[in-house]
Amino acid sequence: MAALPDHQVSFWMDKAVKWGQATSPSAQLDTTRHLDCLRSFLQQLLQTLQLMRSTTEAMKSLPFVGQFLGRLCWNPYVTADGESRRLLLQCVWCLYSAEPKNAVERRANDWIRNLLCHLTSEEEGSVVHALEKQSGSIPQQYYSETLKKMVALLTEEVSRSHMTKSSERCTCDDIHAVSVACVPLVTCSNAAPLIGALLKRPVSCGCSHLSEEFIEAVSTAWLRRKLVFEDMAVVALWCHSLSSLERAVLSLLESVLSDQGSVMQTLEKAVTESLLPKASALHCHIFLIVNDVFRNVLMAIEENLAVRALIKVFTGCFLKSRTAQKPQESLPLRAFFPHAPHNLLTPLLTAPSEVPKQAWLKHLHWIVKLFQEILCERNEREEEVKEEESLRQSRAVFEAWFLLVQCGHWVDAAAELLVSVGSEESEPLLFLLTFYNHPTNRGHQRAQQTTVAREAWSHLRILFSTYTAPSEQLSPVNELLSSTVSTNLMLLLLLNFAIFSQASISSVSEVIQKVLNEAGIRRRAAWMLSSMQHRLNRPGSLDARVHCRLRTLQDSIGPAHAPGCT
Repeated sequence: MAALPDHQVSFWMDKAVKWGQATSPSAQLDTTRHLDCLRSFLQQLLQTLQLMRSTTEAMKSLPFVGQFLGRLCWNPYVTADGESRRLLLQCVWCLYSAEPKNAVERRANDWIRNLLCHLTSEEEGSVVHALEKQSGSIPQQYYSETLKKMVALLTEEVSRSHMTKSSERCTCDDIHAVSVACVPLVTCSNAAPLIGALLKRPVSCGCSHLSEEFIEAVSTAWLRRKLVFEDMAVVALWCHSLSSLERAVLSLLESVLSDQGSVMQTLEKAVTESLLPKASALHCHIFLIVNDVFRNVLMAIEENLAVRALIKVFTGCFLKSRTAQKPQESLPLRAFFPHAPHNLLTPLLTAPSEVPKQAWLKHLHWIVKLFQEILCERNEREEEVKEEESLRQSRAVFEAWFLLVQCGHWVDAAAELLVSVGSEESEPLLFLLTFYNHPTNRGHQRAQQTTVAREAWSHLRILFSTYTAPSEQLSPVNELLSSTVSTNLMLLLLLNFAIFSQASISSVSEVIQKVLNEAGIRRRAAWMLSSMQHRLNRPGSLDARVHCRLRTLQDSIGPAHAPGCT
């Protein structure tokens, strides 16, 4: 028999692609109009396939046949026609190998089993049953039930495949074929179990068993919230694809930076729902990659309040997830913070809630002493070492500061204590706040910044020392808000004095409103108050008086907004 004409093959292949699953009225009408001619072509195809000696020969001679038959089998307006369905079944059976001799024939057999499961369903409510009784109706229940059966079958096979004995053939080719077939189904909720099984299947050999198209489709669908599957499948996705992990981190960053609402009230929820802390606690390399993204963003916009808050909240959620793991499953903390000075890990990663409040000052003095040793070591070596060693010292200072940002709760604790401590005790705390806000300054410049911070602290101490704040102290405070000291540092001190001092709240509210209006930083102050509220709402931090003052200040300032907080 003569080979199938190329123009016919091209024509019907184009039709099969155009029709898809005949979901549009135009595709349905066009399919119906061409059914007679399609049956003739299928008859020719069947006769050609019957002359082939094997599936391998058929696939080589008719490379289009698998895709063509597969598309038609998922078109309900083709399969609803009895004669067309019979011809499709016969063509498919011609490709089945009773004793498969190679990977091509084994994959063909798997593919055929799935198609037959779809085509031969005659249950009540199937597409055949429904379309024979009422034209123009495409019951979604049929699709759902058929897909569930196919997914259940494939999921079971995928889950079993990793247990193949070493003496048997590698199943990675089969898994790869299934992953390719799943690409169009990634947004279908019924396919989620199969997608999860593919992602979680352990690699039994050195080759990659999932297609890049599958990984990309799953990653995109998950980020766009068009795919919902179990948490461990998401974690497995990130283990397969580092680019998918980076996109997830950048998506979280973008959502935080673009949030126009009260960021701190939703930030922890957003971080937890991102699954990044949970994945980081399970896989050290995921934590390191997430931190690298944060590190690079922080270097670009080091004073951004929202970015710093995100890093702090993420680290807190990570530590919580890590604590929830079984001890034998946890790596030592040093493995997660390889670049940070190891002597800083214990004091900084210990949460303030784990330390009695009366011991905060001593704990903070310990932290400051360690930071000063790092800075002193760098200053002493800067003039006498080579450039390479100087860069190493600079990286050490940066990593120490990055760890402080990750554990920013101790900066908050220092700012709170500065309301009640004396001059001598305030020095280490002011140093810590200055370093937190000016990490890249040389030693002599940091000393100048600390001097300005001390001056600001002295003025605020006088301003809020009495029940009624003296108005003559407002002018120095206004000047300092726009001085060489960081506005963020000055504002943090101002708001802590407003909340924790003994001054009348009515007097404090009046002072705060006037200062913020003149400085033009109301929105930034509101966002800081939101952050403070988030911290003070933690168990063990409840203080009715403090919460009342905080709410009063929030009401007088207005809502918080993260964008522009620099």
